[in-house]
Amino acid sequence: MKRIALTLLTAAFIFNLSVMSQTKTEPKVTKFVIHTDYGDMTGILYNETPKHRDNFVKLTKSGFFDGLLFHRVIAGFMIQGGDPDSKNAKPGQRLGMGGPGYTVPAEFNTAFIHKKGALSAARQGDQVNPAKASSGSQFYIVQGKKMSAAQLGANYTAEQKKIYETIGGTPFLDNQYTVFGEIIQGLDVIDKIAAVEKDASDRPVKDVKMTIRIVE
Repeated sequence: MKRIALTLLTAAFIFNLSVMSQTKTEPKVTKFVIHTDYGDMTGILYNETPKHRDNFVKLTKSGFFDGLLFHRVIAGFMIQGGDPDSKNAKPGQRLGMGGPGYTVPAEFNTAFIHKKGALSAARQGDQVNPAKASSGSQFYIVQGKKMSAAQLGANYTAEQKKIYETIGGTPFLDNQYTVFGEIIQGLDVIDKIAAVEKDASDRPVKDVKMTIRIVE
């Protein structure tokens, strides 16, 4: 009788563990899509950078980014957008100084590197921005170049070194600008935009407009 009771108790304990494991929910991952004439880029926002994540979601849902340009494009480096002054900007108009009127505190995380496809926040230079606070709206997506392990410092994991060797990036920006997401589909779109004709200010001669949506 005692053996039967013990068996039932053990079975109940295992059942409870099973139920708990099934009801435990994974943290929600916020996905977004950037639509351009060169194709779509699908990405995710990191939960570990909540201030940047929430700000990007807020601006996106308000339609802030719709119709803005990728106003600064440098092949082998990155494509940059998010300046509200770029909406309906005249040809040749210099861009890159606009924003929503606030900055976002830096959220550096050594786990997130500037690999190809990294979504990072632009910011003003250290001389006027020693805290390295991010622009409230301007961001860039890394294209970068492949790097050998010998070109990287000792502070990278073996996995991170392999990423830079195989898909490339811009490691000199690590821990200087906040990486808060990444493109997971449409990396070829970055290459297409990076290859367009630019003027002397690295602005595409033909406007590259964006529309961004949060994937619910």
